[in-house]
Amino acid sequence: MSAIFDVSKEVILVTGASQGLGRQFARVLSAHGAAVVLAARQTGKLEALQKEITDKGGRAFAVSMDVTDNASIAKAFDAAEKALGPVTVLINNAGIAVEKMAIDQTEADWDSVMGANLKGAYFAATEAARRMIAHKVEGNIVNIASVLGFGLTKAVSPYAISKAGIVQATKALALELAAHRIRVNALAPGYIDTDINHAAWDTPVGEKLVKRIAQRRVGHESDLDGAILLLASGASRYMTGSTVTVDGGFLLS
Repeated sequence: MSAIFDVSKEVILVTGASQGLGRQFARVLSAHGAAVVLAARQTGKLEALQKEITDKGGRAFAVSMDVTDNASIAKAFDAAEKALGPVTVLINNAGIAVEKMAIDQTEADWDSVMGANLKGAYFAATEAARRMIAHKVEGNIVNIASVLGFGLTKAVSPYAISKAGIVQATKALALELAAHRIRVNALAPGYIDTDINHAAWDTPVGEKLVKRIAQRRVGHESDLDGAILLLASGASRYMTGSTVTVDGGFLLS
């Protein structure tokens, strides 16, 4: 393990840790020494991941968190601090998408996507920041954006809008929090193969989408390991307000 990516002194809270990218982030950060707080609404899956990590000698704590509920966010941070100590790094990963053309999206669809993806990330970040300031730690917030915050495909307009908002929120928070020794950056993944979307890549729509990626393949969850370690560790100590894109060249098309 390279010392530059060492996170062994960090307590890292990962939202949306029950599956997909959040689960992978928790695994790789734990493998590099971090104490990880596993946060999501589905606590059953979190408990299984906690056991997996602790069985390997890691430190992990599972906690229920609904990012659309500010009281739930605060309660989860309280529990995390009691179990592992003050959170020093937040990975703002929780999010959803509703796949419909814009004229079919409902107000409820819009509210659910914006609530989880943008409002939830913003208030999780501000809750984390207040506590980092109170505990006088050098904090670090990593927002998970998306290439769809920059480029587009059809049928996910609220998701794309929310992720563009995450990019701008990253800059706004970075500007305000720098005086408190808190860095804020974002990771913008491209199309990544997860257990949720695995079957989609063998469909005509999926195959057409892959052809838009310069490397002509979807990413693996592990393709984000280097970027999340960069942003979560001291390797990015002079970065704030930046968005790192990992997309196999999708935005080049």
